[in-house]
Amino acid sequence: MKETYGRRQHHSLVRLAILLTVIGLIAGMIGCDTSPGPSLDYLEIRNWHDLHGIRVNLGGHYLLMNDLDSTTDGYGELAGNTANQGKGWQPIGTSDDPFTGTFDGQGYWISDMFVNRPDESAVGLFAAVGAGGLIQNARVLNVNVAGDWAVGGLVGENWGDVRNSYSGGTVTGADCVAGLVGGNAGGVSNSYSAVGVTGHWDVGGLVGCSDSGGSVTSSYSVGSVTGEWAVGGLLGGNLGGTVAMSYSTASVTGDDYVGGLVGDNQGSVSNSYSVGSVIGEWYVGGLVGDNDSTGSVSDSYSVGSVTGDSFAGGLVGSNWGAVSNSFWGIETSGMTESDGGAGKTTAAMQDITTYTDTATEGLENPWNITAVAAGETNGAFIWNVVMEQNYPFLSWQPAS
Repeated sequence: MKETYGRRQHHSLVRLAILLTVIGLIAGMIGCDTSPGPSLDYLEIRNWHDLHGIRVNLGGHYLLMNDLDSTTDGYGELAGNTANQGKGWQPIGTSDDPFTGTFDGQGYWISDMFVNRPDESAVGLFAAVGAGGLIQNARVLNVNVAGDWAVGGLVGENWGDVRNSYSGGTVTGADCVAGLVGGNAGGVSNSYSAVGVTGHWDVGGLVGCSDSGGSVTSSYSVGSVTGEWAVGGLLGGNLGGTVAMSYSTASVTGDDYVGGLVGDNQGSVSNSYSVGSVIGEWYVGGLVGDNDSTGSVSDSYSVGSVTGDSFAGGLVGSNWGAVSNSFWGIETSGMTESDGGAGKTTAAMQDITTYTDTATEGLENPWNITAVAAGETNGAFIWNVVMEQNYPFLSWQPAS
């Protein structure tokens, strides 16, 4: 996975250098219970020693039976700031020997975990989750995680599935850094993060970078994201994966390829939105910073403020791919231009006809949207909107 990211970054840097030369010349969201049936033989986790013991059997099935925090047995020697010569928690598994079992947090909290491994890759509560591995109903709170490459509050690298999970705290690293999952080639769904994230490359509020096999679905991020290149409120670098039915309210600050939802998009973004502020220099967009030739954006919108020096747009900063049936708020973004999408007034953004009148390929309602009363949702549609009171929201979101 790491080689793929490295090649992509080198290619993108070359492309950016060429472009510069040319230019110089011219509550809560917890989904339904997805626990496997009782036929699985579960081992119970009740303290930090039990959690640490998972590494002995990375293919086992585990249930968290209660909250874990700084007062729980084993914290000082395993997960506190003096554990392991000041390195704190040792992530479970490795890239070469990942966790392939099942971990069900049952909604209990794992709090106060400290990880200080700035020279190590694959860093989080779990270093790596392999194909077939499942993390669900896990909540990490008040975490303090530092690593190098593939750094996440919950999982460093993911080839498996992360579902119905949450992270909160601070995460820092260099490349593929995010609040929940650092590097993703599997599935992340029904999850969210409220993390202050800081990194250099491929930095995201929920996921740092997502490979061609990676997906982010029905998830969201809040908090703040700061980086240099490929910085996004939800996902930093989408390297051919999919983002669907997700959103971000995170504030985003970066240098190049900076987006309210995705910084660098080489995959697909659909039925998603962003409302957080976006500040950058080159290739800055309310939803997507740069949409690559292989990238697509559809049925999505952004309304956050956008500030950029060059190639800045209300929806997309720079577009080399496809953008369809998507909008940005002119008044809220402060931008009258975008390389893709259509700019609308606030009144129009809150009017259902803006979305139902964009018929494509004979579809009368391509956004699959319906009007609802305040405080109600209609799950038969992807999108809901309370007319003249708010922007469209995803039907899985709690009614406000």
